[in-house]
Amino acid sequence: MKKISFVFLLGLLLGVVPTFAQTPAAKPVTQTGVGKAIPVAEYYEGGQQAMYAFIDKQINYPVLARRNRIQGTCIVSFTLNTDGTMSGIKLVKGVGGGLGEEALRVVRLLKFNKPDYAILTSLPIVFRLSANKPAGNTE
Repeated sequence: MKKISFVFLLGLLLGVVPTFAQTPAAKPVTQTGVGKAIPVAEYYEGGQQAMYAFIDKQINYPVLARRNRIQGTCIVSFTLNTDGTMSGIKLVKGVGGGLGEEALRVVRLLKFNKPDYAILTSLPIVFRLSANKPAGNTE
């Protein structure tokens, strides 16, 4: 009986030990929402963090989208030309409520340095409503 319980406990112990192995760390969530670096951001003065800080500062959440609690990611595609200008700016993915138009407006405000070659790229713009209640709402 002791031999059976010893084998049972040994099997149980060996079955539990692998569950304590290291697990991969979760990917950090960036402003893009995908945890990836945006290649064209290296041509923005200050890099990707500075570019998304500028975008966050410039975004005006559309009233229709705020009223209807619309949020999500819009993707804007454009070509960064060798002189630093953008052309072919278009909305690849929108979520409605005027968010796509706002993403296009903000992307048109970006100023990039001159790359060595033209780059066709896409830029995700994340729209998230804050969880804060309006100041007048005390319920």
